[in-house]
Amino acid sequence: MHMTEHHSTPSKEEIALLEVFDRLGPSQIVLVSNAAQAELALKALSGARALGFDTESKPTFTKNEVSDGPHIVQLSTLNQAFIFQLTDADCRRAVASLLESPSIAKPGFGLGDDKRRILSKLGVEMQEVIELNTVFHNRGYRKDMGVRGAVAVLFNQRFIKSKKASTSNWSNAQLSEAQLVYAANDAYAALRVYLALGLDKSE
Repeated sequence: MHMTEHHSTPSKEEIALLEVFDRLGPSQIVLVSNAAQAELALKALSGARALGFDTESKPTFTKNEVSDGPHIVQLSTLNQAFIFQLTDADCRRAVASLLESPSIAKPGFGLGDDKRRILSKLGVEMQEVIELNTVFHNRGYRKDMGVRGAVAVLFNQRFIKSKKASTSNWSNAQLSEAQLVYAANDAYAALRVYLALGLDKSE
């Protein structure tokens, strides 16, 4: 047996010097908020082998406030990201069927309580969820990599994340373009990282 090699995660200062990671733009982002859109999204995504995955919840500000999130679920291919708003029952049904599908891998970062929240919100057990921080940990990276670190290590690029968008109200019926771009690219980058790690092997 050989000891696992330890690798260091790039620092914020090192990442700041890198070229910018090419993100999905507004024209590649599909908002799913009604039955017709949910049906189209399901057709577009149900044949995928892997979809980048993330969720967003409205932030809680008081100590004992319990989040009723997630408010949106993001699923991304290499060309398009779909943002499902969970206030609509048809959107909830469509995204639930994708999340419980054992034939679609769903890689993402920091998915700690997502499974529990999805079960409580959508009533389904998620299948084939891949926590990418765990993959990096198993490959010798000590601390949680996160999407920024992973993009820096694998692509030598800087992933832009808006702090303002991250703490915005995800339960709004009208999401801003900045929110959509932020949410979509978290899922998109997770898929790019998953593929770059060589995890997408056919059995």
